[in-house]
Amino acid sequence: MSIVISLPDGSKKEYPAAISALDIAKEISPRLADAAVAAEINGKLMDIGTMIESDADLVIHTFKTEAGKELYWHSTAHLMAQAVKQLWPEVQVTIGPSIEQGFYYDFDREESFTEEDLAKIEARMKELIAQDLPYQRKELSKQEAVEIFSKMGENYKIELLSEIPDTDVISTYTQGDFIDLCRGPHIPSTGKIKVIKLLRSSGAYWRGDEKNKMLKRIYGISFPSNKELNAYLLFLEEAAKRDHRKLGKDLDLFSINDEVGAGLVLWHPNGSMIRHQIESYWKDQHLKNGYKLVNSPHLGRSKLWETSGHLSFYKEDMYSAVKVDDQEYYIKPMNCPFHLSIYNANHHSYRELPIRLAELGTVYRYERSGVLHGLMRVRGFTQDDAHIICTPEQVDSEVEKLIVFSLDMLRHFGFKDFMIYLSTKPEASVGRDEDWQMATESLKASLTKLDLPFNVDEGGGAFYGPKIDIKIKDAIGRAWQCTTIQFDFNLPERFDMQYIGADNTAHRPYMIHRAIFGSLERFFATLLEHHGGNLPLWLAPTQMMMLPITDAQLDYCKDLQEKFLAEGLRCEIDPRSEKIGYKIREAELKKIPFMCIIGAKEAEQNRLSLRRHTKGDLGSMTYDEALAAIKDDHEQN
Repeated sequence: MSIVISLPDGSKKEYPAAISALDIAKEISPRLADAAVAAEINGKLMDIGTMIESDADLVIHTFKTEAGKELYWHSTAHLMAQAVKQLWPEVQVTIGPSIEQGFYYDFDREESFTEEDLAKIEARMKELIAQDLPYQRKELSKQEAVEIFSKMGENYKIELLSEIPDTDVISTYTQGDFIDLCRGPHIPSTGKIKVIKLLRSSGAYWRGDEKNKMLKRIYGISFPSNKELNAYLLFLEEAAKRDHRKLGKDLDLFSINDEVGAGLVLWHPNGSMIRHQIESYWKDQHLKNGYKLVNSPHLGRSKLWETSGHLSFYKEDMYSAVKVDDQEYYIKPMNCPFHLSIYNANHHSYRELPIRLAELGTVYRYERSGVLHGLMRVRGFTQDDAHIICTPEQVDSEVEKLIVFSLDMLRHFGFKDFMIYLSTKPEASVGRDEDWQMATESLKASLTKLDLPFNVDEGGGAFYGPKIDIKIKDAIGRAWQCTTIQFDFNLPERFDMQYIGADNTAHRPYMIHRAIFGSLERFFATLLEHHGGNLPLWLAPTQMMMLPITDAQLDYCKDLQEKFLAEGLRCEIDPRSEKIGYKIREAELKKIPFMCIIGAKEAEQNRLSLRRHTKGDLGSMTYDEALAAIKDDHEQN
């Protein structure tokens, strides 16, 4: 009986007997076979050498696909672990996954890995690549796996095995003298890895828990060609220049210190001014789009969090209770329960719906110290929360408005490229099937109607409802999680939310959570990195710096400053007795959009010399001409 293989382009191939995915790739193209790293057979990723014994859909993955990259990097992590074990046999290996860019592996080693160590590991990895060692899969029982890793003294592998059911089949992968516990799949052999670069070493707690031992982590990257590696290293250079932590310090925007507490942000005047502009625009746009602004406390009684379910499912991420009048209060990790309490404070008719409640609400969540990262991952942050409470008939319209509103807001800050994901019902969920279906179809229909491309994340929704996630791509192509539009069938039930319908009986409303920025802190960091610190004029904390050449021009500078301030420009004077070249360099480093250089000639002629950051000298002009040029710049950007 023949086997029919269906390929992604719609074509089919027929074979008289079982055939490997690699042989099919060879038949399609020798070049494809050479680049192939894995096979996707009937939706399941498998080793490229897997035999196909019945009709199947087949996708050949290379480094150019996301699945191919992930597998390529994971295989390189195994290679790195092999090199480390050969150089330092006493080291214990733990886990080594692929990540968004590259891979890492954690090792139990007393000493940190030095730059010299990384060079030795790289050199050994290259030797192993030259040997073209095959990655060989073996399936065995849990008991057999425990015996193997026990003899090797790999205690972390034993711990991982202890959490796997005794009846499960365990798989290992071996290349040369190295064996690792792994589901796979992997690339065919080490020779497929062409170019490697170990990037850095750091500490990491076992399983991310600071109560566990501190391990030594090595990060690396690999590519099929030097050209790709060189492009990536240039990307890293550009990313380092744009790092919001560096820019935050250089531009005096914010700080985080141990005295105040890890993950708690101090906003400096410059950073606070940028936040003010973001928040003001956010509030204005929400009011224009029919939202009601609310404010809620920073803590609430334990009863509130019991009703919401946070104390049952989220307590580990909440900060400890405080006693007030012999009752326990918790610092809020989310704003939702307060908004629902505001809704329930009054009776509502269907005529009032939809009700859109919005708040810039600061919340606090316990994040492990090992994952804190500048403004991207903090313990206290401000969510741009909104909750839309509506009837079933209003859902489609509200979802469409939410998507359009969210994208318009993000575009205003200079973001143009988006990745959209629709996450559907997971196995564990609450709510009626018909509600899930209605909500999911509403999300899908709105994206389709707006002609927005999206990916479906099957089973990726929260247990309480389906959602849309919007990721924004920055100037150097990185994707950042931003907007979430999330249905919730859980909290309306827990808080017994109701409205009186046209039939004069009580009904349960639909509720949609929505955050456009996600958190102001993370959005601020993304915005800073996207623009490389060169923020649009309307966001710049100081929009213009007056630079007098000598003290004799100070009074004229003050007169000009008053005029610019009256026009709403954030204008400052640098009165220091420094050379003008030094002052210009300082203003350029601070990324101030406009500079006015004022010398004796400008003061005598009631003129100014205007300079634009990143563009240079714009020439001598009158105040009116300068104001027109600045307004024109604002309109164009």
